[in-house]
Amino acid sequence: MNIVIFGAGAIGSLFGALLNEVNNVILIGRKPHITAIKKNGLKIEGKTNLKAKIKAEFSVDNITFKPDLLILTVKSYDTETAIIQAKKIITKDTIVLSLQNGLGNIEKITKHICSEKVIAGITTHGAFFSKTGVIKHTGKGMTVLGELNSKKTKRLDNIIKLFNKAGIKTAESKNILIDVWSKAIINSSINPLTTIFQCKNGHLSENPILEKLLEMICKESVNIANADGIDFSYFDLLTKTREVVKNTSDNYSSMLQSILNRKKTEIDSINGKLIEIGKKYKISTLINEILVNSVKSL
Repeated sequence: MNIVIFGAGAIGSLFGALLNEVNNVILIGRKPHITAIKKNGLKIEGKTNLKAKIKAEFSVDNITFKPDLLILTVKSYDTETAIIQAKKIITKDTIVLSLQNGLGNIEKITKHICSEKVIAGITTHGAFFSKTGVIKHTGKGMTVLGELNSKKTKRLDNIIKLFNKAGIKTAESKNILIDVWSKAIINSSINPLTTIFQCKNGHLSENPILEKLLEMICKESVNIANADGIDFSYFDLLTKTREVVKNTSDNYSSMLQSILNRKKTEIDSINGKLIEIGKKYKISTLINEILVNSVKSL
C-alpha cells in the first residue's frame, strides 16, 4: 500500500518505520528530522529496535505517487494547515486517517474533505525524539481505529490487518468518537499535571497530592463530557486514567516533551476545548482553566 504519514513526530515516525517494512511509506515532517532521515535513515530504539531506510520529504509537493492511505499525525494546532496542503495529493480512493490527540481534529479535517473519506484512531504507544533521526519507543500500547459512523467496513478491516501485520497491535473500535473523547479526558488529567510539575507519568500515582488533583481534573472533565451528551462514568474514566499512569509510568507526556523542547503544546485542543464546551453548558471549568493558564505560563 502507498502510505503518506503527514507529521513525522515521534508517533508518526514510529508508525512509519513499522509500516515501511511491508509498504511504500513516505514521511512528511520538519526539516532537521527529515534531513537526518535522508542522510542516515530512521532509527527506532527502546521497545522497538530497527533501522529503516524510509522516504522522507519536507512537503507534499515532493510526493510523486497518489496515496492509498494518508495518516495525519500532526499536532492538533496544525491539523487544518496540514489537510489543506494534503488535498492536492488526495484522490477519490485515498483514505484519510486521523491518529491525533485532542478534540476537534475531525471537524477541522471535514471542513476541507468529505467526511466519508475519513476514519479516526487513537493509540497508547509512547515515544519521543531522542535526537533528529532517532526515536525512542518507550512503551508498547494498543491502537484502535474506527469509521466515524461506527459501521464495519472492508476498508477499515484492511487497514487494521495492515497495522497488525506491521507489528502495530490494532483493533476495531465500536465507537471511535467516544474513544477519542475518552483519550482526551485521560490526557486532560495526566498531561498538564506532568507538565506543570515536570515529572514522569508514574509520579502522579506516587505523590498523594498529585493523585488527588488527578481525580479532581478527571471528575470535572467527565462532567463536561456528560453535559455534551457523552455518557461517561467518572469511576470508569478514573480507572482508565490510573491504568494509563501505571502502564506509562516511565514516560514523559507529549505535553511535557513539547515544553522541554520549547515547542507549542496541545493544551488548547485538550483542556482548552473542554473549557469551551463546559462554558457552553454553564458548568464549572475552574480546574481546567487553572491548568490551561499554568501550562501557557510555561
